[in-house]
Amino acid sequence: MKPDQKHPFYLPFGSALRDKLRGGYDLAKLRADLLAGVTVGIVAVPLTMALAIGSGVPPQYGLYTAIVAGLLIALTGGSRYSVSGPTAAFIVILHPIAEKYGLGGLVTAGFMAGMMMITMGVARMGKLIQFIPHPVTTGFATGIAVVIASLQFKDFFGLQLAVQPEHFLERLWWVGHALPNFHTPDLVIGAATLTLLLWWPRLKTGWPAPLIGVIAATTLAWLLNRFVEGFEVATIASRFSYVRDGHILPGIPAFLPHFLPPWQLPGLDGQPLGLSLSLVKELLGPAMAIALLGAMKSLLCAVVADGMTGTKHDPDAELIGQGIGNVVAPFFGGIAASGALARTVSNIRAGARSPLAAVFNALFVLLVLLALAPLLGYMPMAGLAALLLQGAWNMSEHQHFRHIFRVASGSDILVLLVCFGLTVIFDMVMAISVGVVLASLLFMSRMAELSGGKHVEADHPHLESPLPEGVRLYEVTGSLFFGAAEKAMSALHDIGARPRAVIIDISGVTVMDVSGLVALDSAIERLLGDGVLVAVAGVHGQPALLMRRAGLRNMPGKLLLSASLPQALMRVRRYLGESASGQSLLTDAIT
Repeated sequence: MKPDQKHPFYLPFGSALRDKLRGGYDLAKLRADLLAGVTVGIVAVPLTMALAIGSGVPPQYGLYTAIVAGLLIALTGGSRYSVSGPTAAFIVILHPIAEKYGLGGLVTAGFMAGMMMITMGVARMGKLIQFIPHPVTTGFATGIAVVIASLQFKDFFGLQLAVQPEHFLERLWWVGHALPNFHTPDLVIGAATLTLLLWWPRLKTGWPAPLIGVIAATTLAWLLNRFVEGFEVATIASRFSYVRDGHILPGIPAFLPHFLPPWQLPGLDGQPLGLSLSLVKELLGPAMAIALLGAMKSLLCAVVADGMTGTKHDPDAELIGQGIGNVVAPFFGGIAASGALARTVSNIRAGARSPLAAVFNALFVLLVLLALAPLLGYMPMAGLAALLLQGAWNMSEHQHFRHIFRVASGSDILVLLVCFGLTVIFDMVMAISVGVVLASLLFMSRMAELSGGKHVEADHPHLESPLPEGVRLYEVTGSLFFGAAEKAMSALHDIGARPRAVIIDISGVTVMDVSGLVALDSAIERLLGDGVLVAVAGVHGQPALLMRRAGLRNMPGKLLLSASLPQALMRVRRYLGESASGQSLLTDAIT
Protein backbone atom coordinates (compact mmCIF):
# COMPACT_ATOMS: atom_id res chain seq x y z
CA MET A 1 0.00 0.00 0.00
CA LYS A 2 1.42 3.40 -0.96
CA PRO A 3 2.00 6.05 1.75
CA ASP A 4 -0.86 8.21 0.50
CA GLN A 5 -3.20 5.21 0.58
CA LYS A 6 -2.68 4.36 4.25
CA HIS A 7 -5.62 4.00 6.55
CA PRO A 8 -6.46 7.32 8.24
CA PHE A 9 -5.54 5.88 11.64
CA TYR A 10 -2.35 4.14 10.51
CA LEU A 11 0.48 4.88 12.93
CA PRO A 12 3.80 4.92 11.04
CA PHE A 13 6.16 5.02 14.04
CA GLY A 14 9.30 2.95 13.73
CA SER A 15 9.18 3.03 9.94
CA ALA A 16 12.88 3.88 9.56
CA LEU A 17 14.10 0.94 11.64
CA ARG A 18 11.53 -1.44 10.15
CA ASP A 19 12.39 -0.51 6.57
CA LYS A 20 16.12 -0.77 7.19
CA LEU A 21 16.01 -4.16 8.88
CA ARG A 22 13.64 -5.45 6.22
CA GLY A 23 16.31 -4.64 3.64
CA GLY A 24 18.85 -6.90 5.33
CA TYR A 25 21.21 -6.45 8.29
CA ASP A 26 24.47 -8.29 8.91
CA LEU A 27 27.44 -8.31 11.25
CA ALA A 28 29.37 -5.71 9.22
CA LYS A 29 26.52 -3.23 9.48
CA LEU A 30 26.18 -3.96 13.19
CA ARG A 31 29.89 -3.22 13.67
CA ALA A 32 29.57 0.04 11.73
CA ASP A 33 26.56 1.13 13.78
CA LEU A 34 28.32 0.27 17.03
CA LEU A 35 31.40 2.31 16.11
CA ALA A 36 29.28 5.28 14.99
CA GLY A 37 27.21 5.14 18.18
CA VAL A 38 30.31 5.19 20.40
CA THR A 39 31.88 8.00 18.36
CA VAL A 40 28.82 10.22 18.67
CA GLY A 41 28.35 9.23 22.32
CA ILE A 42 31.81 10.53 23.19
CA VAL A 43 30.74 13.97 21.95
CA ALA A 44 27.21 13.71 23.36
CA VAL A 45 28.26 13.25 27.01
CA PRO A 46 29.79 16.68 27.65
CA LEU A 47 27.46 18.41 25.22
CA THR A 48 24.22 17.12 26.75
CA MET A 49 25.48 18.03 30.20
CA ALA A 50 26.23 21.56 29.05
CA LEU A 51 22.81 21.84 27.42
CA ALA A 52 21.08 20.76 30.62
CA ILE A 53 22.99 23.37 32.61
CA GLY A 54 22.11 25.98 30.00
CA SER A 55 18.46 24.98 30.35
CA GLY A 56 18.58 25.67 34.09
CA VAL A 57 18.79 22.14 35.52
CA PRO A 58 21.64 19.92 36.84
CA PRO A 59 23.77 18.23 34.15
CA GLN A 60 22.60 14.67 34.75
CA TYR A 61 19.19 15.50 33.31
CA GLY A 62 20.79 16.10 29.95
CA LEU A 63 22.30 12.63 30.12
CA TYR A 64 18.94 11.13 31.08
CA THR A 65 17.41 12.79 28.03
CA ALA A 66 20.08 11.46 25.68
CA ILE A 67 19.63 7.97 27.09
CA VAL A 68 15.85 7.60 27.28
CA ALA A 69 14.55 9.95 24.60
CA GLY A 70 17.48 9.22 22.26
CA LEU A 71 16.88 5.46 22.42
CA LEU A 72 13.09 5.61 22.03
CA ILE A 73 13.16 8.11 19.16
CA ALA A 74 15.70 5.97 17.29
CA LEU A 75 13.43 2.93 17.64
CA THR A 76 10.14 4.66 16.79
CA GLY A 77 11.08 7.59 14.53
CA GLY A 78 11.01 7.98 10.77
CA SER A 79 14.59 9.05 10.04
CA ARG A 80 17.24 6.40 9.55
CA TYR A 81 20.28 8.39 10.67
CA SER A 82 19.01 11.10 13.04
CA VAL A 83 20.39 11.26 16.57
CA SER A 84 18.11 12.92 19.11
CA GLY A 85 18.63 14.47 22.51
CA PRO A 86 18.87 17.88 24.15
CA THR A 87 19.64 20.68 21.68
CA ALA A 88 20.86 24.24 22.07
CA ALA A 89 17.78 25.75 20.45
CA PHE A 90 15.64 24.62 23.40
CA ILE A 91 17.64 26.63 25.92
CA VAL A 92 15.78 29.88 25.25
CA ILE A 93 12.47 28.14 25.98
CA LEU A 94 13.50 25.79 28.77
CA HIS A 95 15.58 28.19 30.87
CA PRO A 96 12.66 30.56 31.67
CA ILE A 97 10.43 27.57 32.51
CA ALA A 98 13.03 26.17 34.92
CA GLU A 99 13.47 29.61 36.51
CA LYS A 100 9.72 29.92 37.10
CA TYR A 101 8.51 26.36 37.76
CA GLY A 102 11.63 24.37 38.63
CA LEU A 103 12.52 20.91 37.34
CA GLY A 104 8.97 19.61 37.76
CA GLY A 105 7.50 22.32 35.55
CA LEU A 106 10.23 21.87 32.96
CA VAL A 107 9.71 18.15 32.45
CA THR A 108 5.92 18.50 32.64
CA ALA A 109 6.06 21.01 29.78
CA GLY A 110 8.21 18.55 27.85
CA PHE A 111 5.65 15.80 28.47
CA MET A 112 2.85 18.05 27.16
CA ALA A 113 4.95 18.92 24.11
CA GLY A 114 5.46 15.22 23.41
CA MET A 115 1.71 14.64 23.39
CA MET A 116 1.32 17.52 20.93
CA MET A 117 4.00 16.11 18.64
CA ILE A 118 2.32 12.70 18.59
CA THR A 119 -0.94 14.42 17.67
CA MET A 120 0.83 16.31 14.88
CA GLY A 121 2.24 13.08 13.49
CA VAL A 122 -1.06 11.19 13.65
CA ALA A 123 -2.78 14.14 11.94
CA ARG A 124 -0.20 13.92 9.10
CA MET A 125 1.16 17.41 9.72
CA GLY A 126 4.76 16.46 9.01
CA LYS A 127 4.89 18.20 5.64
CA LEU A 128 3.24 21.40 6.90
CA ILE A 129 6.43 22.49 8.65
CA GLN A 130 7.98 23.22 5.25
CA PHE A 131 5.53 26.09 4.76
CA ILE A 132 7.26 28.22 7.40
CA PRO A 133 9.18 30.83 5.33
CA HIS A 134 12.97 30.79 5.29
CA PRO A 135 13.35 34.37 6.65
CA VAL A 136 11.26 33.33 9.66
CA THR A 137 13.40 30.28 10.51
CA THR A 138 16.65 32.16 9.87
CA GLY A 139 15.52 35.12 11.96
CA PHE A 140 14.52 33.16 15.02
CA ALA A 141 17.49 30.75 14.72
CA THR A 142 19.91 33.67 14.77
CA GLY A 143 17.96 35.27 17.62
CA ILE A 144 18.09 32.02 19.59
CA ALA A 145 21.87 31.92 19.12
CA VAL A 146 22.23 35.44 20.52
CA VAL A 147 20.11 34.58 23.59
CA ILE A 148 22.04 31.33 24.19
CA ALA A 149 25.32 33.22 24.05
CA SER A 150 24.08 35.78 26.58
CA LEU A 151 23.20 32.98 29.00
CA GLN A 152 26.82 31.72 28.98
CA PHE A 153 28.50 34.98 30.03
CA LYS A 154 27.93 34.27 33.72
CA ASP A 155 29.93 31.02 33.78
CA PHE A 156 32.40 32.04 31.07
CA PHE A 157 33.54 35.11 33.02
CA GLY A 158 32.86 33.64 36.46
CA LEU A 159 30.41 36.42 37.34
CA GLN A 160 28.37 36.66 40.50
CA LEU A 161 24.93 37.96 39.49
CA ALA A 162 22.49 39.12 42.13
CA VAL A 163 19.61 37.95 39.92
CA GLN A 164 19.27 35.86 36.76
CA PRO A 165 16.95 37.98 34.59
CA GLU A 166 14.62 36.23 32.20
CA HIS A 167 14.70 38.90 29.47
CA PHE A 168 17.68 39.54 27.22
CA LEU A 169 18.07 43.29 27.75
CA GLU A 170 17.85 42.97 31.54
CA ARG A 171 20.37 40.15 31.43
CA LEU A 172 22.83 42.26 29.44
CA TRP A 173 22.47 45.09 31.94
CA TRP A 174 23.26 42.83 34.90
CA VAL A 175 26.16 41.16 33.08
CA GLY A 176 27.61 44.54 32.13
CA HIS A 177 27.23 45.73 35.72
CA ALA A 178 29.05 42.63 37.07
CA LEU A 179 31.68 42.33 34.31
CA PRO A 180 34.37 44.45 36.02
CA ASN A 181 34.41 41.86 38.82
CA PHE A 182 35.07 38.88 36.54
CA HIS A 183 36.86 35.85 38.01
CA THR A 184 40.24 35.48 36.31
CA PRO A 185 40.63 31.66 36.65
CA ASP A 186 37.20 31.03 35.08
CA LEU A 187 37.95 33.45 32.26
CA VAL A 188 41.32 31.80 31.60
CA ILE A 189 39.74 28.35 31.31
CA GLY A 190 36.81 29.64 29.25
CA ALA A 191 38.99 31.60 26.82
CA ALA A 192 41.48 28.74 26.43
CA THR A 193 38.66 26.26 25.75
CA LEU A 194 36.94 28.53 23.23
CA THR A 195 40.22 29.16 21.42
CA LEU A 196 40.89 25.43 21.18
CA LEU A 197 37.35 24.75 19.95
CA LEU A 198 37.76 27.28 17.14
CA TRP A 199 41.30 26.26 16.22
CA TRP A 200 41.13 22.45 16.47
CA PRO A 201 39.01 21.76 13.33
CA ARG A 202 41.74 23.35 11.17
CA LEU A 203 44.07 20.48 12.06
CA LYS A 204 41.65 17.98 10.46
CA THR A 205 42.65 15.21 12.82
CA GLY A 206 39.26 13.54 12.78
CA TRP A 207 38.90 13.89 16.54
CA PRO A 208 35.80 15.94 17.48
CA ALA A 209 36.58 19.42 18.76
CA PRO A 210 34.02 19.30 21.65
CA LEU A 211 35.66 16.19 23.08
CA ILE A 212 39.17 17.64 22.82
CA GLY A 213 38.00 20.97 24.22
CA VAL A 214 36.35 19.48 27.30
CA ILE A 215 39.26 17.12 28.01
CA ALA A 216 41.74 19.98 27.64
CA ALA A 217 39.67 22.31 29.81
CA THR A 218 39.30 19.71 32.55
CA THR A 219 43.01 18.81 32.49
CA LEU A 220 44.14 22.44 32.45
CA ALA A 221 41.82 23.39 35.30
CA TRP A 222 43.06 20.43 37.39
CA LEU A 223 46.75 21.21 36.76
CA LEU A 224 46.45 24.91 37.50
CA ASN A 225 44.45 24.21 40.64
CA ARG A 226 47.12 21.80 41.80
CA PHE A 227 50.22 23.87 41.02
CA VAL A 228 49.06 27.51 41.09
CA GLU A 229 48.12 28.82 44.50
CA GLY A 230 44.66 30.34 44.66
CA PHE A 231 43.61 29.09 41.22
CA GLU A 232 40.10 27.70 41.66
CA VAL A 233 37.35 27.40 39.11
CA ALA A 234 33.74 26.36 39.37
CA THR A 235 33.21 22.74 38.32
CA ILE A 236 30.23 20.43 38.03
CA ALA A 237 31.12 18.90 41.39
CA SER A 238 31.40 22.29 43.13
CA ARG A 239 28.20 23.65 41.58
CA PHE A 240 25.88 20.62 41.69
CA SER A 241 25.05 17.89 44.16
CA TYR A 242 22.58 15.07 44.72
CA VAL A 243 21.12 13.17 47.65
CA ARG A 244 21.66 9.45 48.22
CA ASP A 245 20.73 7.54 51.35
CA GLY A 246 20.15 10.84 53.12
CA HIS A 247 23.63 12.19 52.29
CA ILE A 248 24.39 15.16 50.03
CA LEU A 249 27.10 14.19 47.55
CA PRO A 250 28.89 16.45 45.01
CA GLY A 251 28.65 16.04 41.25
CA ILE A 252 26.15 13.83 39.46
CA PRO A 253 24.69 10.46 40.49
CA ALA A 254 25.93 7.30 38.82
CA PHE A 255 22.45 5.88 38.28
CA LEU A 256 19.19 6.56 36.49
CA PRO A 257 16.38 8.10 38.55
CA HIS A 258 13.33 6.13 39.56
CA PHE A 259 10.26 6.11 37.34
CA LEU A 260 8.21 9.07 38.56
CA PRO A 261 5.45 11.18 36.99
CA PRO A 262 7.01 14.48 35.88
CA TRP A 263 4.61 16.59 37.95
CA GLN A 264 5.84 14.76 41.05
CA LEU A 265 9.33 16.18 40.59
CA PRO A 266 10.25 19.23 42.68
CA GLY A 267 9.23 22.77 41.84
CA LEU A 268 11.07 25.91 42.92
CA ASP A 269 10.28 25.28 46.57
CA GLY A 270 11.80 21.79 46.49
CA GLN A 271 8.42 20.13 47.01
CA PRO A 272 6.58 18.00 44.41
CA LEU A 273 5.05 20.32 41.87
CA GLY A 274 1.64 18.63 41.67
CA LEU A 275 -0.73 18.51 38.72
CA SER A 276 -3.54 21.02 38.36
CA LEU A 277 -5.60 22.62 35.64
CA SER A 278 -4.02 26.00 36.34
CA LEU A 279 -0.53 24.53 35.90
CA VAL A 280 -1.50 22.91 32.59
CA LYS A 281 -2.95 26.23 31.44
CA GLU A 282 0.23 28.12 32.37
CA LEU A 283 2.49 25.57 30.67
CA LEU A 284 0.38 25.27 27.53
CA GLY A 285 2.11 28.12 25.70
CA PRO A 286 5.67 26.98 26.51
CA ALA A 287 4.73 23.38 25.65
CA MET A 288 3.42 24.48 22.25
CA ALA A 289 6.69 26.35 21.66
CA ILE A 290 8.69 23.23 22.57
CA ALA A 291 6.56 21.08 20.27
CA LEU A 292 6.81 23.48 17.34
CA LEU A 293 10.54 24.02 17.69
CA GLY A 294 11.16 20.31 18.26
CA ALA A 295 9.16 19.41 15.17
CA MET A 296 10.96 21.93 12.98
CA LYS A 297 14.45 21.01 14.19
CA SER A 298 13.81 17.27 13.96
CA LEU A 299 12.41 17.42 10.43
CA LEU A 300 15.18 19.77 9.31
CA CYS A 301 17.70 17.35 10.76
CA ALA A 302 16.05 14.47 8.86
CA VAL A 303 16.11 16.47 5.62
CA VAL A 304 19.84 17.16 6.01
CA ALA A 305 20.46 13.47 6.73
CA ASP A 306 18.52 12.53 3.59
CA GLY A 307 20.64 14.91 1.53
CA MET A 308 23.85 13.36 2.83
CA THR A 309 22.79 9.73 2.40
CA GLY A 310 20.26 9.70 -0.44
CA THR A 311 17.55 8.27 1.79
CA LYS A 312 14.02 9.54 2.42
CA HIS A 313 12.52 9.98 5.86
CA ASP A 314 8.88 9.67 6.91
CA PRO A 315 8.00 13.06 8.45
CA ASP A 316 4.87 11.84 10.22
CA ALA A 317 6.66 8.85 11.71
CA GLU A 318 9.47 11.15 12.83
CA LEU A 319 7.00 13.41 14.63
CA ILE A 320 5.38 10.44 16.34
CA GLY A 321 8.79 9.06 17.36
CA GLN A 322 9.88 12.43 18.71
CA GLY A 323 6.60 12.65 20.60
CA ILE A 324 7.03 9.21 22.15
CA GLY A 325 10.54 10.09 23.30
CA ASN A 326 9.39 13.37 24.82
CA VAL A 327 6.42 11.71 26.55
CA VAL A 328 8.42 8.90 28.18
CA ALA A 329 11.69 10.69 29.00
CA PRO A 330 10.11 13.08 31.58
CA PHE A 331 9.17 10.05 33.70
CA PHE A 332 12.95 9.54 34.10
CA GLY A 333 13.79 13.22 34.51
CA GLY A 334 14.46 13.84 30.84
CA ILE A 335 14.04 17.35 29.43
CA ALA A 336 12.86 18.26 25.92
CA ALA A 337 14.57 16.44 23.05
CA SER A 338 14.69 16.81 19.28
CA GLY A 339 16.82 15.80 16.34
CA ALA A 340 20.38 17.08 16.90
CA LEU A 341 21.89 18.22 13.62
CA ALA A 342 25.58 18.19 14.61
CA ARG A 343 25.34 14.75 16.22
CA THR A 344 23.39 13.43 13.22
CA VAL A 345 26.05 14.65 10.79
CA SER A 346 28.75 13.09 12.99
CA ASN A 347 26.76 9.86 13.06
CA ILE A 348 26.65 9.70 9.26
CA ARG A 349 30.31 10.58 8.86
CA ALA A 350 31.21 7.91 11.41
CA GLY A 351 29.64 5.27 9.15
CA ALA A 352 26.19 4.67 10.65
CA ARG A 353 24.07 2.23 8.65
CA SER A 354 20.75 2.19 10.53
CA PRO A 355 18.83 3.68 13.48
CA LEU A 356 20.64 1.19 15.71
CA ALA A 357 23.63 3.57 15.66
CA ALA A 358 21.54 6.07 17.64
CA VAL A 359 20.49 3.26 19.97
CA PHE A 360 24.13 2.40 20.63
CA ASN A 361 24.82 6.09 21.21
CA ALA A 362 22.19 6.16 23.97
CA LEU A 363 23.55 2.97 25.53
CA PHE A 364 27.10 4.38 25.49
CA VAL A 365 25.94 7.51 27.32
CA LEU A 366 24.27 5.24 29.89
CA LEU A 367 27.53 3.29 30.33
CA VAL A 368 29.49 6.52 30.87
CA LEU A 369 26.96 7.69 33.45
CA LEU A 370 27.18 4.43 35.39
CA ALA A 371 30.97 4.05 35.22
CA LEU A 372 32.48 7.52 35.02
CA ALA A 373 30.10 9.85 36.89
CA PRO A 374 32.75 10.91 39.49
CA LEU A 375 35.18 11.95 36.74
CA LEU A 376 32.52 14.06 35.03
CA GLY A 377 32.37 16.21 38.15
CA TYR A 378 35.80 17.67 37.33
CA MET A 379 34.53 19.42 34.20
CA PRO A 380 34.85 23.22 34.62
CA MET A 381 31.73 25.32 34.15
CA ALA A 382 33.65 27.87 32.08
CA GLY A 383 34.70 25.13 29.64
CA LEU A 384 31.11 23.99 29.20
CA ALA A 385 30.06 27.62 28.69
CA ALA A 386 32.68 27.90 25.93
CA LEU A 387 31.23 24.76 24.36
CA LEU A 388 27.77 26.37 24.25
CA LEU A 389 29.19 29.65 22.93
CA GLN A 390 30.64 27.77 19.98
CA GLY A 391 27.36 25.90 19.56
CA ALA A 392 25.48 29.21 19.52
CA TRP A 393 27.77 30.52 16.80
CA ASN A 394 27.30 27.35 14.73
CA MET A 395 23.49 27.54 14.92
CA SER A 396 23.30 31.29 14.29
CA GLU A 397 22.98 30.85 10.50
CA HIS A 398 24.97 34.08 10.11
CA GLN A 399 25.81 33.21 6.52
CA HIS A 400 22.14 32.78 5.60
CA PHE A 401 21.36 35.97 7.54
CA ARG A 402 23.84 37.97 5.44
CA HIS A 403 22.74 36.24 2.24
CA ILE A 404 19.11 37.29 2.76
CA PHE A 405 20.26 40.87 3.22
CA ARG A 406 22.14 40.74 -0.08
CA VAL A 407 19.57 39.11 -2.34
CA ALA A 408 16.11 39.25 -0.74
CA SER A 409 13.35 41.76 -1.25
CA GLY A 410 12.52 44.43 1.31
CA SER A 411 9.57 42.43 2.63
CA ASP A 412 11.69 39.34 3.28
CA ILE A 413 14.32 41.46 5.06
CA LEU A 414 11.55 42.99 7.18
CA VAL A 415 10.33 39.51 8.19
CA LEU A 416 13.90 38.45 9.01
CA LEU A 417 14.55 41.47 11.25
CA VAL A 418 11.16 41.24 12.98
CA CYS A 419 11.67 37.54 13.82
CA PHE A 420 15.22 38.18 15.00
CA GLY A 421 14.23 41.14 17.16
CA LEU A 422 11.19 39.48 18.71
CA THR A 423 13.17 36.33 19.52
CA VAL A 424 15.90 38.29 21.27
CA ILE A 425 13.73 40.83 23.09
CA PHE A 426 10.65 38.71 23.82
CA ASP A 427 10.47 35.00 22.96
CA MET A 428 10.42 32.50 20.13
CA VAL A 429 6.66 31.90 20.28
CA MET A 430 5.92 35.53 19.53
CA ALA A 431 8.64 35.63 16.88
CA ILE A 432 7.29 32.65 14.93
CA SER A 433 3.65 33.71 15.31
CA VAL A 434 4.22 37.29 14.18
CA GLY A 435 6.76 36.22 11.56
CA VAL A 436 4.49 33.70 9.89
CA VAL A 437 1.53 36.09 9.90
CA LEU A 438 3.64 38.97 8.58
CA ALA A 439 5.23 36.79 5.89
CA SER A 440 1.78 35.51 4.87
CA LEU A 441 0.36 39.03 4.60
CA LEU A 442 3.31 40.22 2.54
CA PHE A 443 3.03 37.15 0.32
CA MET A 444 -0.67 37.79 -0.23
CA SER A 445 0.15 41.40 -1.08
CA ARG A 446 2.65 40.24 -3.72
CA MET A 447 0.17 37.73 -5.09
CA ALA A 448 -2.51 40.42 -5.24
CA GLU A 449 -0.16 42.52 -7.35
CA LEU A 450 0.00 39.67 -9.87
CA SER A 451 -3.79 39.45 -10.00
CA GLY A 452 -5.94 41.96 -11.82
CA GLY A 453 -8.69 42.71 -14.27
CA LYS A 454 -8.76 44.96 -17.32
CA HIS A 455 -11.07 46.03 -20.09
CA VAL A 456 -9.83 44.63 -23.41
CA GLU A 457 -10.52 47.27 -26.04
CA ALA A 458 -8.41 45.97 -28.91
CA ASP A 459 -8.80 42.63 -30.64
CA HIS A 460 -8.10 39.70 -28.33
CA PRO A 461 -5.44 37.24 -29.63
CA HIS A 462 -7.80 34.30 -28.99
CA LEU A 463 -10.60 35.81 -31.10
CA GLU A 464 -10.76 35.33 -34.84
CA SER A 465 -12.90 38.45 -35.38
CA PRO A 466 -13.58 41.72 -33.52
CA LEU A 467 -16.19 41.88 -30.80
CA PRO A 468 -19.74 42.71 -31.91
CA GLU A 469 -20.97 46.22 -31.27
CA GLY A 470 -22.16 46.72 -27.71
CA VAL A 471 -20.18 43.77 -26.33
CA ARG A 472 -17.48 44.43 -23.73
CA LEU A 473 -14.66 42.01 -22.86
CA TYR A 474 -13.00 42.01 -19.42
CA GLU A 475 -9.99 39.82 -18.70
CA VAL A 476 -9.28 38.61 -15.13
CA THR A 477 -5.91 37.01 -14.36
CA GLY A 478 -4.02 35.60 -11.38
CA SER A 479 -5.29 33.91 -8.24
CA LEU A 480 -8.76 35.13 -7.33
CA PHE A 481 -8.47 34.84 -3.54
CA PHE A 482 -9.57 37.03 -0.65
CA GLY A 483 -6.50 39.27 -0.86
CA ALA A 484 -6.89 39.99 -4.57
CA ALA A 485 -10.58 39.52 -5.40
CA GLU A 486 -11.68 43.14 -5.12
CA LYS A 487 -8.64 44.40 -7.02
CA ALA A 488 -9.16 41.88 -9.81
CA MET A 489 -12.88 42.66 -10.19
CA SER A 490 -12.54 46.45 -9.84
CA ALA A 491 -12.43 46.91 -13.63
CA LEU A 492 -16.09 45.83 -13.75
CA HIS A 493 -17.23 48.56 -11.35
CA ASP A 494 -17.43 51.19 -14.07
CA ILE A 495 -18.60 49.95 -17.45
CA GLY A 496 -19.77 53.34 -18.71
CA ALA A 497 -22.80 53.30 -21.04
CA ARG A 498 -24.79 50.12 -20.58
CA PRO A 499 -23.54 47.48 -23.06
CA ARG A 500 -25.64 44.76 -24.64
CA ALA A 501 -23.40 42.03 -23.23
CA VAL A 502 -20.29 41.63 -21.07
CA ILE A 503 -17.85 38.76 -21.41
CA ILE A 504 -15.72 38.04 -18.32
CA ASP A 505 -12.71 35.96 -19.32
CA ILE A 506 -11.33 34.02 -16.31
CA SER A 507 -9.20 31.57 -18.29
CA GLY A 508 -6.14 33.14 -16.61
CA VAL A 509 -7.50 32.37 -13.14
CA THR A 510 -5.97 29.17 -11.79
CA VAL A 511 -7.24 29.32 -8.20
CA MET A 512 -10.37 30.86 -6.75
CA ASP A 513 -11.51 30.89 -3.13
CA VAL A 514 -14.89 31.79 -1.65
CA SER A 515 -14.01 35.47 -1.47
CA GLY A 516 -13.15 35.45 -5.15
CA LEU A 517 -16.38 33.62 -5.93
CA VAL A 518 -18.40 36.20 -3.96
CA ALA A 519 -16.69 39.08 -5.79
CA LEU A 520 -17.40 37.45 -9.16
CA ASP A 521 -20.98 36.63 -8.22
CA SER A 522 -21.58 40.20 -7.00
CA ALA A 523 -20.32 41.63 -10.29
CA ILE A 524 -22.55 39.22 -12.24
CA GLU A 525 -25.63 40.11 -10.17
CA ARG A 526 -25.03 43.83 -10.66
CA LEU A 527 -24.74 43.42 -14.42
CA LEU A 528 -27.80 41.18 -14.57
CA GLY A 529 -29.70 43.76 -12.55
CA ASP A 530 -28.90 46.33 -15.25
CA GLY A 531 -30.30 43.99 -17.90
CA VAL A 532 -26.89 43.11 -19.34
CA LEU A 533 -26.20 39.67 -20.78
CA VAL A 534 -23.22 38.16 -18.95
CA ALA A 535 -20.92 35.46 -20.30
CA VAL A 536 -18.16 33.94 -18.18
CA ALA A 537 -15.44 32.40 -20.35
CA GLY A 538 -12.59 30.07 -19.46
CA VAL A 539 -14.53 28.20 -16.75
CA HIS A 540 -12.36 25.16 -16.00
CA GLY A 541 -10.33 23.44 -13.30
CA GLN A 542 -10.71 24.40 -9.65
CA PRO A 543 -12.74 27.61 -10.34
CA ALA A 544 -15.28 25.57 -12.33
CA LEU A 545 -15.60 23.07 -9.47
CA LEU A 546 -16.14 25.85 -6.94
CA MET A 547 -18.71 27.60 -9.15
CA ARG A 548 -20.58 24.35 -9.68
CA ARG A 549 -20.68 23.66 -5.92
CA ALA A 550 -21.99 27.19 -5.37
CA GLY A 551 -24.87 26.53 -7.77
CA LEU A 552 -23.69 28.94 -10.45
CA ARG A 553 -25.31 27.64 -13.67
CA ASN A 554 -26.37 28.81 -17.11
CA MET A 555 -29.41 31.06 -16.98
CA PRO A 556 -31.19 31.31 -20.38
CA GLY A 557 -31.03 34.85 -21.68
CA LYS A 558 -29.03 36.09 -18.70
CA LEU A 559 -25.86 34.13 -17.84
CA LEU A 560 -23.66 31.98 -20.07
CA LEU A 561 -20.87 29.80 -18.71
CA SER A 562 -18.35 28.56 -21.27
CA ALA A 563 -15.12 26.64 -21.17
CA SER A 564 -13.32 28.98 -23.61
CA LEU A 565 -13.46 32.53 -24.89
CA PRO A 566 -14.34 31.59 -28.52
CA GLN A 567 -17.19 29.42 -27.26
CA ALA A 568 -18.48 32.24 -25.05
CA LEU A 569 -18.39 34.73 -27.94
CA MET A 570 -20.20 32.27 -30.21
CA ARG A 571 -23.00 31.90 -27.67
CA VAL A 572 -23.23 35.67 -27.21
CA ARG A 573 -23.46 36.16 -30.98
CA ARG A 574 -26.22 33.53 -31.27
CA TYR A 575 -28.22 35.07 -28.45
CA LEU A 576 -27.92 38.63 -29.70
CA GLY A 577 -28.73 37.60 -33.28
CA GLU A 578 -31.89 35.70 -32.32
CA SER A 579 -33.17 37.78 -29.42
CA ALA A 580 -35.84 39.46 -31.57
CA SER A 581 -37.55 36.13 -32.21
CA GLY A 582 -37.57 35.29 -28.52
CA GLN A 583 -35.82 31.96 -29.10
CA SER A 584 -33.39 30.82 -26.40
CA LEU A 585 -30.30 28.86 -27.39
CA LEU A 586 -29.02 28.41 -23.83
CA THR A 587 -29.51 24.83 -22.80
CA ASP A 588 -26.44 23.09 -21.44
CA ALA A 589 -25.05 23.77 -18.01
CA ILE A 590 -21.32 23.83 -17.50
CA THR A 591 -19.96 20.45 -16.45
